[in-house]
This record gives sequence, C-alpha cells and structure tokens, in this order.
Amino acid sequence: MSEETGGPAILVLEDGRVFRGRSFGATGETFGEAVFNTGMTGYQETLTDPSYHRQIVAMTAPHIGNTGVNDDDPESGRIWVAGYVVREPARIPSNWRAQRTLDEELRRQNVVGIALTGTRALTRHLRDRGAMRAAVSTVETDPEALLARILEQPRMAGSDLAAEVSTDGAYEILPPEGVATCFHVAAVDLGIKAMTPQRLAERGCRVTVLPASATAEEILALDPDGVFFSNGPGDPATADRPVEAMRGVLDSGKPLFGICFGNQILGRSLGLGTYKLPFGHRGVNQPVIDTRTKKVAITSQNHGFAVDAPLDAPFDTPYGRAEVSHIGLNDQVVEGLRLLDRPVFSVQFHPEAAAGPHDAAELFDEFVDLMSDQPAPAAK
Repeated sequence: MSEETGGPAILVLEDGRVFRGRSFGATGETFGEAVFNTGMTGYQETLTDPSYHRQIVAMTAPHIGNTGVNDDDPESGRIWVAGYVVREPARIPSNWRAQRTLDEELRRQNVVGIALTGTRALTRHLRDRGAMRAAVSTVETDPEALLARILEQPRMAGSDLAAEVSTDGAYEILPPEGVATCFHVAAVDLGIKAMTPQRLAERGCRVTVLPASATAEEILALDPDGVFFSNGPGDPATADRPVEAMRGVLDSGKPLFGICFGNQILGRSLGLGTYKLPFGHRGVNQPVIDTRTKKVAITSQNHGFAVDAPLDAPFDTPYGRAEVSHIGLNDQVVEGLRLLDRPVFSVQFHPEAAAGPHDAAELFDEFVDLMSDQPAPAAK
C-alpha cells in the first residue's frame, strides 16, 4: 500500500461487515450506497459521472491513479461519487496529460476515500449480498456507532435524484469548426455526461441541453429535430416529471433517443415497470446482444435499476408496438427498447464511450438517421 496513504480509515456496510484500511483523499466521513465498478480504466470519468451521485464506489482494478488527473477528461463540473474505495493508490502518476494526482483531486473536492487490501472481498460481498448503504470514515473508530448512522440514511430505492445533478439553466453545444449544423437536438439533462452532447455535435447537431424539470411544452417549443433523454442517478420509479415530459414528446411524433436513465424513463412512459438490480452493472466490459442483428457489443454501463419487459416477442404500448432491442448476456437484463411504429429507441448502456469501448458509437448515427428520415417542415 502506498506510503503516501494517510491514517486509519474504516468502511462499514449496513449488514455490519467492516473493512479497515488507510485514508485516501479527504479526511472525514461520508455515507452512500456501496457499489463496485469493474472498469480497468476511466476512473476520472467514473468520479465525475453524475449517475454516481450518493454512491460509494469501489474499484476492482488493483491500481488506481496511475495516469493522474487532468482538466480535459471530467464528465461534469465536479466529482459526484459520495466516497471512493481503492486497493492500491498510485504513488506517482505517469502520463504526459496529468496535471495533479488523484489523491490531490479528492482532497481538493473534499471526497473521502479509503485504500484497503480487501477490495476483492468487498466486491464478492456486494455481489452476493447486493448493493447496500455504507459509510467511510477517518474520524469514527467505533464501527457500531457508524453503523447506527448508516441505518438512518435513505436507501437508493425510492430516491429522486435527477434534479440534484441537472443543469440549472439551458445551454448549447455547437458542432466543431468545419462541421455543418444539420439538426437541432433538445437534450434533457437527467445527469448528462459531457461527452454525450459532444458526440451529437460531432455529427452536425446543435444541442440545447435542458434541465431535468423541462416539460414537454418547453421541449417542443424549441421545435427540435429530435429529443434526447440522458443518463442519471436515482430510482426511475420516482421520476414522474421526466416521464410526463417524455410522453408529451412521444405524442408529438418527434424522433427520440434515450440512454441509461433515459431508457428506464422510456420504459415507464410505455407503461412498463422498473426494478432494482441486486448489484447493478458498472464498468466498461458489459456484453449485450442486438436482438435483430445478433451482433454483440462490449459496452460501458452504470446503472442499478432496469426495465421489466418481455424479451421474446414484440408487445403493445399506448404508442404502438415495441420490442426489446438489446439484452445483457450476463444476466438477461433488458438493455434497450425500440418502438416499431415511431422513430423512438433507447439503450441501457453508454454509447458515448467515456470511458469505455466504442462498439456502440453507431447508435448516435442511428439517431441522426432517424432525424434525416423525417419529412422537411412545411414552408411558412
């Protein structure tokens, strides 16, 4: 363990399991849902992904911090994880883009972490018992006292968090220099990652990012060529306002694309239920299969809830027939939805690939194609 790692720290889970290690990052204590991420890379993108709001993230890769931290890779304006668990913090970053160490960044943003040799045991415990409430502390030495406060914390199920991570006001992302603007996309920020509107802009889209509170009327008042609903944290069963907004967009007939939380919002908008996964999917190595083409993609994912939908055949919805477009090969979880009679689809994974594989990047092209296929507006 790094000689630069700080004093004693403890991680306590709500079932009473205790892990002892050394302080990494800021000192103090923090509470959240303990989850694990299996990615071998992309720790900076993980830390700044708003979907990790109110979660204590344990990394399964043994060395974290090797490439330091820079100001180009964050997926939002701050670190969102509630706490951070690593096995072996890198003592010295080794990358030409590094501007400071990960430990310095965690301290700068007051994120409490712990370095412990038992990350494998922790991961197996969460896999077997499920994600659960937890705390990391460098100041409380009595696990029982910490456990009592853990049990007072809210559970992730039933938590409405999208508004807490969303933008306060609308803003625009324009295509890069040399790329013609072909479409206007209204993107509802439920916890959007910075790379997502960039991927759309690269394809000639002017993207107007709207707060999670945006209504269908506000979205459609922009007269967009297409509408996008982003990833985000919390329980989709609580997200009634985004569901209402999406149903208004579905009524309009506009092309619609959703990812992650947006996939769950589409499921609810179609009358489907959602449920909490035992330990979720978090990492950059999740295999999914396209139910039409049978093509398998390795995908980046970060979600603890899923849509409950029939896997074996199309089904009826208030907006016409629909089908499950993608299925997770590890556990047969719904990984995508598609309407058969309207230009609407969604996926549970992250095609923006930050960090992650680029297997699913073509989904942004599919969205652009849907907008291209729409009739031109009538001349005024």
